[in-house]
Amino acid sequence: RAIQYWLDKSTIHITPRWILFTVLLSLFFLRIYLIQGYFIVAYGLGIFLLNNFIAFLSPLEDPSRPEDDGVGLPSTAKEGKEYRPFARRLPEFKFWMACTRGVGTSIVMTFFSVFDVPVFWPILLMYFGVLFFMTMKRQIAHMYKHRYVPISFGKSKY
Repeated sequence: RAIQYWLDKSTIHITPRWILFTVLLSLFFLRIYLIQGYFIVAYGLGIFLLNNFIAFLSPLEDPSRPEDDGVGLPSTAKEGKEYRPFARRLPEFKFWMACTRGVGTSIVMTFFSVFDVPVFWPILLMYFGVLFFMTMKRQIAHMYKHRYVPISFGKSKY
């Protein structure tokens, strides 16, 4: 209950939450660098974070599926006149929570030698780079095709 209390209090503090995530991620990469091992754990974390990022960028209702019930992004000019805010498949707080848990789990995994599988890390890095590029290319093409922007700048301030 205490953890849930602090999580509920932290929902409005977006910047400090992401600073915490960045610090944890930096500690993880520092640990990987100093130990010179656990590259497969880092690769798994990268895939996990990429998957969450794609879910964060994706709309709640996929406009490319024909079985939509009308709730989602407008698909015709007639529907497009009504403003609808972008609804994410993975909300920001859940995205942060999943990413932070993933980094925390990865840090804990680096304390157990069973996860230190010997791999040639440049191949993993190259493969992750190609996977990231291809996935983001597909996601940006999807955004362009269905004309949605997953970035909201909030209410205008005067």
